[in-house]
Amino acid sequence: MIDAPAPAPGALGASWTAMPDASPLPEPAARRVLVAIPCYNEGLTIGSLVLKARAHADEVLVIDDGSIDDTAAIARLSGATVLVHERQKGKGAGVLDAMAYAREHGYAALVLLDGDGQHNPDEVPAVVAPILDAGADLVIGSRFLGTDAEIPAYRRLGQHVLNIFTNASADYSSTDSQSGFRALSRRALDAAETFVSDGYNVESDMIAYLSARNLTIAEVPISVRYEVPHRHKKNPITHGFGVLSNIAALIGARSPLLFFGVPGLVLIVVGAVIDTWALARFSATAQVPVLGALAGGLMTVAGLLLVGAAIVLKSVSMLLRHRR
Repeated sequence: MIDAPAPAPGALGASWTAMPDASPLPEPAARRVLVAIPCYNEGLTIGSLVLKARAHADEVLVIDDGSIDDTAAIARLSGATVLVHERQKGKGAGVLDAMAYAREHGYAALVLLDGDGQHNPDEVPAVVAPILDAGADLVIGSRFLGTDAEIPAYRRLGQHVLNIFTNASADYSSTDSQSGFRALSRRALDAAETFVSDGYNVESDMIAYLSARNLTIAEVPISVRYEVPHRHKKNPITHGFGVLSNIAALIGARSPLLFFGVPGLVLIVVGAVIDTWALARFSATAQVPVLGALAGGLMTVAGLLLVGAAIVLKSVSMLLRHRR
């Protein structure tokens, strides 16, 4: 059983708000918790993470994503169950494996945390408490929610941009959409049986997927530290643009009229204005402003293509929704 102390009166409510349709409270016998740690080449940190996490979980699962160091061996010696990918598949695959394992073994809650040492396993009880004690389905550990975490300015800016786009693609407004420290209820695990994602897009994809199914999402404050051995395994700029492009695709599929139609109409209007100016100039001087006419024509054509794409995508989206 997980050792999750009861929150102080009023403390939990100040950190998060449960929606009215929260799932029923789990029975005491069904409060088994799995902590899962997807990781790659984290031999320097995985041992201490597993040992600390075991104090707050019924089982610790390490998903080794094809590491070339001794991550798997150290995790086993520390008492974790270890799943090993023969080749590197990305973080998304590790998270999906953890979710499948939790479903198959009947866990009431799954807690995910990163393997690089940025997250504190002693905060597992606080992250999982809204699920076990108040019926939440997805709990996000937020670095920006009432904490004094020393987060570098470039990270704050990048996270703010990703939050804006993630929130536009989902039915939930998150303060830390990219946090890897989060927990899922049994109901969320069952609802996500057909959930798919790839790489570091998994955090944003999960919020969009579960919020679209009207599951209860909450956030709690967590701490974070960036002075870890492998803090830049992936370039933060390329990582950010990769996640951002995936979120943009989600928004486009979710709201094609907004994402494609509105810019298309703007281009049509601007192109029409430029073409009108070009015609007026030709009438006054008998000379064709080639660059202006060309620019206006290209903008008009691009706008028409975007509007057409928006209409087609909206039609396909409505058709798929009716088929469900």
